[in-house]
Amino acid sequence: MTDNLLRLHAAWLLLAVTASSLPSRASAQQEMPNPGAEDALLRVFLDCERRTCDFDHFRREVAFVNYVRDRADAELHVLVTSQETAAGGEAYEMYFMGLEERAGQQDTLRFVSRESDSDEEERAGLTQIFKLGLVRYAAPTSAGPLLDIRYSVPAQARQTTATTDPWNLWVFSVQAGAELEGESRQSSQAFDASFSASRTTEDVKIDISSFGEFEEEEFELSDGEVLVSTSRNINHEGLIVWSLGPHWSAGVRASALTSTRVNQDLTLRAAPAVQYSIFPYSESTRRQITFLYSLGVASFDYEEVTLFDKTGETHAEQRVEVAAEFRQPWGEINSGLEASMFVHDPSLHRIDLFARVEYRIVRGLSLDLEGSVARVKDQIYVSRENVPDEDILLERRQLGTDFEYELEFGFSFTFGSVFNNVVNPRMGSNRGRRFFD
Repeated sequence: MTDNLLRLHAAWLLLAVTASSLPSRASAQQEMPNPGAEDALLRVFLDCERRTCDFDHFRREVAFVNYVRDRADAELHVLVTSQETAAGGEAYEMYFMGLEERAGQQDTLRFVSRESDSDEEERAGLTQIFKLGLVRYAAPTSAGPLLDIRYSVPAQARQTTATTDPWNLWVFSVQAGAELEGESRQSSQAFDASFSASRTTEDVKIDISSFGEFEEEEFELSDGEVLVSTSRNINHEGLIVWSLGPHWSAGVRASALTSTRVNQDLTLRAAPAVQYSIFPYSESTRRQITFLYSLGVASFDYEEVTLFDKTGETHAEQRVEVAAEFRQPWGEINSGLEASMFVHDPSLHRIDLFARVEYRIVRGLSLDLEGSVARVKDQIYVSRENVPDEDILLERRQLGTDFEYELEFGFSFTFGSVFNNVVNPRMGSNRGRRFFD
């Protein structure tokens, strides 16, 4: 076995050395390359999440710049942020920030997609504003004389603007699904549906949503006994918010919930709230620090008698939330602190702290950290009945606890060539894959 492994490693090393020594097709065809042509192009660091940007497509379609994988090697930093629009699309902003000799040069371009747009249409729109934003910075480089600017005159139908909207800015969404799985000794079935309606203007935002799911699992145990476990969860929520200027907002949130997991046959909540933002809301895609306070009422109707011998109760409750979000060239931070309590008994409270950090420490080295911790003292709904073992294993019932925590962290280090212009999709990639299963 050891000899076979040694032979395998030797063969693998020989293959790697041979492949690295082979001349590329481009170098074979071009006997007298121009070594300064590519280096004279604008060096761009594209700072965009993979789920938002198709890097391979950008490298193919926008070939008049050099893409680098580290900001320290760039002359231009392009930061892409996005937020969901009221109509279900995405509002993208591209921040072009000059570095080195171009420090102080900045531009911002925007693109808004519609919910009905295909992935290709959305990608084409992003590519277009990316090209437009680069022109100013690429014009003085060797690519400048080769750039060509064209303008397509829009059709007359596109020039006219509808004076009335038959939907009055309302956007609706309906979804439904089912999942069936089975084996000889176990099976499961799940059904879910959702509905949402929203209307957003600069002055008022309205969001209404409903979600419901039902799941049933059946197991045949070793002694022949058949175990059936079911759960349901139905939630309705409504929110209306009024703008009170660039820093203040006021709103009302209401909800109705029924859930077997938290022993609630019907729970109704309603609470007015006020929020203050340190930075103007117009800057929310890059930086945001907000403070929110709400005071409302909650009415509980339980499926089973609780640990406090209650089948139903109504209490006033208050909540404080502090949230911070930053998306900057050095990375991204998203954190928050939430505290809530029942007014009649402050000992019945909950405090949640969470944070997510993506931070570039030095060139090529990044820290990824995500975690949350909670002090839980408000579980007035916990049933006094013993929870069956199968519900515990399947996480179908909420158990009593004093705390919750979750932590994920890691480092990533990338080194090698600073350029990454070439796109070669042949046979996919080995990243994250195992050759033998």
